[in-house]
Amino acid sequence: MAKGFSLGTVEVASSPQERFAEFLQSKGKRITSQRRILVDHVFQRHDHFDAEELILNLAQQPAASKVSRPTVYRTLNELVDAGLLRRMTLNGRAVYEHDYGYPQHDHLHCTMCDRLIEFQSSELKNLREAVAMENDFRVTGHRLIITGVCGDCSSKQHRQHSPLDLV
Repeated sequence: MAKGFSLGTVEVASSPQERFAEFLQSKGKRITSQRRILVDHVFQRHDHFDAEELILNLAQQPAASKVSRPTVYRTLNELVDAGLLRRMTLNGRAVYEHDYGYPQHDHLHCTMCDRLIEFQSSELKNLREAVAMENDFRVTGHRLIITGVCGDCSSKQHRQHSPLDLV
């Protein structure tokens, strides 16, 4: 998955920890140390990840290695329900990214290497608003994933031209 790229942030009233604690409290649940570790780990940087990648990353950190596999899966679902993470299904697997404190954006998904490229488009936003207005529709958000082949995979897929091609 693409790492290190950022579209910036959106000003939020509370931290992901605080927002998650409020969500859990509203459901009659408590914020355990394992949940706290997961939220801290997930929100340290913006990354696209799946549960297995998260589990492997946690295993490399002594304090976080005590977080159980079922807790990871359960907490990821809770983070999605709380509006902190967004779940996307790519090639049959659930991939997560930040939703809270991160601007609206869309993705290009390479079906060969599984890379996700984030982008923002004012033209796309304008089209979305125009279509909504035409249909008397109030937009609350959208999700667009364009599938295809990235430049790196495309160049690997095509062989170099050979002098024999001229024969």
